[in-house]
Amino acid sequence: MSLSSFGVGDSLVKATLAIHQPPIGSSTTPGALMKMFNFDFNPAQMSLSRRALWKTTPTAAVRDGAVPEFMGPEPREMTVEIFLDRSTDPDSNDVRKNVEALFSCCETTAASIAAKQPSTPWVVFEWGAFSTARFNAYVSSVEASYTLFNTNGMPIRATCQVNLHEIPSSTLGQNPTSGALTTRRVHRVVAGDSLQLLAWREYGDATAWRTIAEANDIDDPKVLTPGIELMLPAAEEVGI
Repeated sequence: MSLSSFGVGDSLVKATLAIHQPPIGSSTTPGALMKMFNFDFNPAQMSLSRRALWKTTPTAAVRDGAVPEFMGPEPREMTVEIFLDRSTDPDSNDVRKNVEALFSCCETTAASIAAKQPSTPWVVFEWGAFSTARFNAYVSSVEASYTLFNTNGMPIRATCQVNLHEIPSSTLGQNPTSGALTTRRVHRVVAGDSLQLLAWREYGDATAWRTIAEANDIDDPKVLTPGIELMLPAAEEVGI
């Protein structure tokens, strides 16, 4: 089974989309290969984006506004437009099957349910030496537009928009029960900070300061030295 897309059809190196079972346990390596799609034609265009997340906490004591705090980089996102065309073979049902295969990337796999770590498949897009576009990802959405049908109503041409979100190859934490990736971040202490204040800002619960103290081996929560870095556990680890 193959996927076709608008693009440079005479390229010797074809794009592929590998669909894997999600990993079991705390691994960030994709599981067993479920399907491999070889593109008939390479994409004519694709978009990649990445953002850095900053947070500003308003405070009445600062006239010009609070200094923003860097929260960390966000994973890459990629959008690929896939063109499916079987107009030269009107009796083919390949277009329907290929679209259904893409839709299945947004469905929980049976193997992950059996392992009690329900998840959608992990995918890897690859196109020759274009390493920037190669990363582990999940499919966040698939939109299909059918534009041509045979006399029996079977679609023989469609355009699909597939959105991929990167799953980083290394993380600071993972929920061992659900298998969901958790995100911890680092905060640099400034004058006026307290564990209670950080817990309130991060989790909306000042009593969660004990979790921050334990994660950073802090014996005296009343003493925070400006300039030191504190690891803030993910909300899932705090139980929020």
